[in-house]
Parts: sequence; C-alpha cells; structure tokens
Amino acid sequence: MARTIIVCGYGPGISSAVARKFGGEGFQVAIVARSAERLEAGVKALTDAGITAKAFPCDLGDVSAVQQLVADVRSSLGPITVVHWNAYGGAAGDLTTCDPNDFRKVLDVGVVGEATAVQAALPDLRAQEGAAVLVTGGGFAYYADPVDQMISQWNTMGVAVAKAAQHKLTGVLHQKLKADGIYVGSIVVMGLVKGTAFDQGGPGLDADDIAAAFWQLYQDRSDVYRQFPAQ
Repeated sequence: MARTIIVCGYGPGISSAVARKFGGEGFQVAIVARSAERLEAGVKALTDAGITAKAFPCDLGDVSAVQQLVADVRSSLGPITVVHWNAYGGAAGDLTTCDPNDFRKVLDVGVVGEATAVQAALPDLRAQEGAAVLVTGGGFAYYADPVDQMISQWNTMGVAVAKAAQHKLTGVLHQKLKADGIYVGSIVVMGLVKGTAFDQGGPGLDADDIAAAFWQLYQDRSDVYRQFPAQ
C-alpha cells in the first residue's frame, strides 16, 4: 500500500524540502496551504521530480476545514501515514497591543489545528506501519531570558507562545500515542532558514538539511525533540 504524507503549512523552506525528501523516499505527498497559487506551483515542482503530489487548499486554523481536509486527503490518496505540521501564524507580534482575535488565530493555526489534524487522522495512523506526526518546532519555544528578550525585540510574541504550546503538545502526544505504534517528534530549528520570510540575508540554515534531519528522526523514532543544528 502506498504511504502518504500530509504536509501542513506548505511554502518555501522546510515544508517544501520535507515534501521533496519524503516524496523522493516513495511517499505520496499532500501539500496544504491557503494559497492555491503556491500549491499549484508546488505540485508542478514535485510532479516534475517524479513524485505523486496533490494540492489541498485549507485554512489550518479552522477546525471544520482541517477535519474536512483529512477526509479529502484520505479519499484522494488513501490512508495517511505521516502528518507533518509546519503551519504557523505570524500575527499578534506584540501581545500588549494586538487584537486578541489575532492572537487566538495564531494559537488556532499553531496548536489547535495540529491537534485537530491528529485526531482526524488517528484511524489511519493506528492502522499504518511507520505512522508518525512530525512537527517543525523552533527555539522561540524555550524558556530563557535571552530568548524572551529577542522575541520581545523582534515582535514575534504570538508565534513564540504558540511554539511553546506546540512543544508541550508534541511531548504529551508522544506519550499518549506511542502505545499505538505512532511516533510523535519534533525538529527544533535553532536559527533562520534560507529562502523563508525570516531570511535576513545572512548565512542561515539550509532547508534540505533540515528535511534530511526530519527523515532521520522519522527513521530513528526515538527522540521526542531533536535540535537542528545539533548542539
């Protein structure tokens, strides 16, 4: 039976590299984002590389939409083997002045959407050999004064709080689902990724290297959290 990975939060950088890596390893790839134009270009690039790929436009902060998304992927590509959650919301940068509804949306995309997708995919994951939930984490999740100072200065408070909650979600899902043979783990990205909205023109991290780290994490199925670069 074909294996399928659903890449949630598709765009330039880590998610497109993960789609290429897992697709190159024989997975069918479902790519998910709000932008139909971005998805169309992504499907073409993956298809040109010999990978079976389909696009699924979705607002990943909408619970009903996420539930329908999982059903649509299952109907189109078959059972889901891997959920990769790369989605995040970039609003609510200053939590002292932002619209609280924007902050809620950031949490909906980064945390509630992920939990909803896992719930909806559980029948598939429980039945699939090699089932996994893979999460793109970030150093913003860590509790340390220098980290919080950076977050405050950069006005990235909303996504930082969401990443912290997502970090805990990864751990509790790992413990909850391991008895079902479902691996849950995260690559915690400790830097800016080249080619993304956060790229400031410096050396940056290479998305293909991060995708290779995700593949190794998936193969090892051991650590709950693995930093990249390793420290």
